[in-house]
Amino acid sequence: MIRTKLLVVRSQKLLIGTMHDLTQRQIEILKSLIEEYIETAEPVGSETLEKKHALSASPATIRNEMVRLTNYGYLKKTHTSSGRIPTPLAMKFYVKQLMKEKELSVAEEVSMKEKVWDIRDKESEFLKEIVRALAEKTGAIAIVATDSGEYFISGYANILDMPEFFDIDITKTLLLAIDEFECFRPLFAGVEQDKDIHVLIGEELGPRLSGPYGFVFKRYITPDNTTGDIGVIGPTRLDYTYVVPTVRYFGNLIEEVARGW
Repeated sequence: MIRTKLLVVRSQKLLIGTMHDLTQRQIEILKSLIEEYIETAEPVGSETLEKKHALSASPATIRNEMVRLTNYGYLKKTHTSSGRIPTPLAMKFYVKQLMKEKELSVAEEVSMKEKVWDIRDKESEFLKEIVRALAEKTGAIAIVATDSGEYFISGYANILDMPEFFDIDITKTLLLAIDEFECFRPLFAGVEQDKDIHVLIGEELGPRLSGPYGFVFKRYITPDNTTGDIGVIGPTRLDYTYVVPTVRYFGNLIEEVARGW
C-alpha cells in the first residue's frame, strides 16, 4: 500500500513537468485546500486545513508550505483575508492528477433518465429538457450545442447563488459570452476529439472568457454521425468530481436516445 502511494506521488511529480517538483506533503496540502475552497468559496488558512483535513503537520508547517505553493504559482493571497485560494494552474493540476470522480449511483442515473425519457423521440424537446436536467443536477449553467447551429441553455439563475458572481463584471462577461455564443464554437473545435471529457479553466477559455470560469464538456456523436457538445460552465471552483461524471452521463444518454431519432 505504501509503495503504491509512493509510486503515485512520483508519477504526479513527473506529470507536473518542468514546473516544480512537489513533495507528498505539498500535494496533500494543495489537494485539501482546493477541496475546501470548492466547498466554501472562501480563502483557506492553515488552521482550517490542520483542523478539518487531518494533515500530519502543524499549522506553522502548513503555513510555510502554503507560502512555497504560492511562490510556485499554485496559490494566491486575496486582499481581504490571510487565507489563500487556488490559481487556475492549481485547479488544472487537481483535475488532471489529484481528484477522484464520484460514482453516480444507479438511483441517480435512473432519476436523470426519467426526467427526459418520455420525450426522447422529439430531438429538440429532448435536448431542451436534458439541458434543464443537467443544470439542475450540477447547479451551474448547462449548454447543449449541435453542429447544425442549434443551442440550448439553462441554469442562468444558478450562478446568482455563487459568491464569484456577486461581482457584476464577472457575471456580465459570462452572460454576454453566452448570449453571443459564437465564442464557444472555437472551444468545441479546438480540443482533442479522441478525449472523453474536456475541462477548460481560466485562460484556456480564450480572451473572450478569460477569467474565473471553468467549463466541462463532452462531444456526442449520434448513429447517423450528427455531432454536438454538452457541457457545464460556472466558476473555476466547479465541483469537478461530480460535474465531470454527470456531463459524461448526459452525453452518453444523448447518444443512446439518438438511435431512435
